[in-house]
Amino acid sequence: MSDLAVSVVLPAYNEEATIEGTVEVTLETLATFLPAGSFEVIVAEDGCDDRTPEIASRMAGEDDRVRHIHSDERLGRGGALEYAFERAEGETLVYFDTDLATDMKHLEELVESVRSGEYDVATGSRWMPENTVERPKKRAVSSLGYNTLVRLFLRSDMQDHQCGFKAISRETFDALRGDVEDEHWFWDTEVLVLAQRRGYRVREFPVDWEPKGDTKVDLVRDVFGMGSQILRTWWQLSVSPRLSQRVSMAAGSVLVMLALAVAVSVVFDLNAVFDAMSGADLGLVALSGVVYLFSWPLRGLRYRDILDRLGYSGDTWFMTGAIFISQTGNLVFPARLGDGVRAYIVKARRDVPYPSGFASLAIERVFDLLAITVLAGTVLVGLVLTGGTEQIAEAIAAEVPPVSIGGETIDPGAAARTALQVAAFVGGTAVLAVTAILLSARRDSDYVHRVVTAVSNDSYADYVAGVIEQFVGDVQTVISDRGAFARVGVGSLVIWVVDVVTALVVFAAFPGEATTLTPALVAAAFFAVSVGNLAKVLPLSPGGIGLYEGAFTLIVFGFTGVAAPVAFAISIVDHVVKNAVTILGGLVSMAWLNVSLTTAVEESREASEVEATAPPED
Repeated sequence: MSDLAVSVVLPAYNEEATIEGTVEVTLETLATFLPAGSFEVIVAEDGCDDRTPEIASRMAGEDDRVRHIHSDERLGRGGALEYAFERAEGETLVYFDTDLATDMKHLEELVESVRSGEYDVATGSRWMPENTVERPKKRAVSSLGYNTLVRLFLRSDMQDHQCGFKAISRETFDALRGDVEDEHWFWDTEVLVLAQRRGYRVREFPVDWEPKGDTKVDLVRDVFGMGSQILRTWWQLSVSPRLSQRVSMAAGSVLVMLALAVAVSVVFDLNAVFDAMSGADLGLVALSGVVYLFSWPLRGLRYRDILDRLGYSGDTWFMTGAIFISQTGNLVFPARLGDGVRAYIVKARRDVPYPSGFASLAIERVFDLLAITVLAGTVLVGLVLTGGTEQIAEAIAAEVPPVSIGGETIDPGAAARTALQVAAFVGGTAVLAVTAILLSARRDSDYVHRVVTAVSNDSYADYVAGVIEQFVGDVQTVISDRGAFARVGVGSLVIWVVDVVTALVVFAAFPGEATTLTPALVAAAFFAVSVGNLAKVLPLSPGGIGLYEGAFTLIVFGFTGVAAPVAFAISIVDHVVKNAVTILGGLVSMAWLNVSLTTAVEESREASEVEATAPPED
């Protein structure tokens, strides 16, 4: 390392029109307050396809204070800065945008804030009361919203995180760089947030700023990039450190118990439900678990066939274990985070890219919806269209008295009618979605690219469109293959039939004539299980707890002579048996595959991050 005090890095991408003037202004300004030979200016040229590399090389050859660091591939703004900082020789590392939007009269204050040792990090700000800033409305709204979200979610004290005018000490950079994960426009925000969290001295001071050129704010990039990176960092800094396996399992268990307790106490007589459950034949209940267990190797075989058609090999037992773990994650965590766990597992252990991993999950969901639709979806839609739901609503209204919640009286019949209509809507939507995918399976089109680029002309839009097109293409690859379609389709039907047979064994475990396995009851069971799983499409609770029981009970009670408390008791036992098998299988699979569920959830956040490829100014 030389005795250079300051290294100024200028991140440059296709800046042939301005880079020479920017370097000259930077050298002149630094020379006004730093001794000769104590500073360098580095052009961090990030895979340019114009004359920027040629100009930077010429300037470096003519002036030993200038260096040119080249990258053959696009690294993104953060990646280019980090790459250049690692190779810089100064003890104070500085960067600012090459358009010189920030008045260079502030450069000495920026550099000396860190070089003096008073602060570890310094940043200019356009959002402090003392600022003199003229900014277009589009930039102002976007920047203000972004900084508000960062302060809210990441507990930052800064007013402006994206001002391209920052300095950091070499020691602080070396301490933080290994933990900064973003390589694009969020990089400097992440540095500021981490520096504050680690107790480094960070200074923010007002600067005069004037926008130069057209804004690079972009709808697609901002929605996907900004949101995903803020959420990723929030999870990493605020949630993950507290999320041990013990805590997550305990939280999931509490959620399950609370959901069941609320559902039982609000709608039914608690004693009647428990009485019905206490009279169940435990041997038959255990048998139902064994029956349900047989469906899991079928799930693994189906998933193996899907990935095989996408070009990725795997064995049935590994796939079964991955599904066990992901479904356990869906029971423990809300919003189906377990799906991301499976994408992470097949990527880490079988090198399946995230887009293909999620596509395989989508294919599985499509065939699940197909099977459910064949079993009951069309029947449910027909009931609503013909008024058949009135039979269920009237039966419930006659059996269950009105319920008062918060001073408001709820009519059970009306609630049942609404619930069935919502389920019918979900079923109808599922039918339409599956139909649309099937109809488009053999079409080669760039509709996705057209839609995405219609709202964005940024290069990031091409990236987003490419990811989505790979996803859609993978789905179509399986659906358009008749052999694969038949194998996966038949397998899905068998899986759901086993699911229904499990429920029928649970019915048989409850004594009484009403639960005798008649053809009508078998039909109602198919219907109840299908509608219950349709209700779980809405990720409102871990594992669909409450949603499944409610839909299941509505169907059984409305179509058979089974009393409401007994129907609800059956739905609870059926769901508990299935969830117990899932959790047991998940725990065994985690031990067998050496996978930590909480670690997998944390790592799977990468799957939802869409990386930006163009550095914005705001």
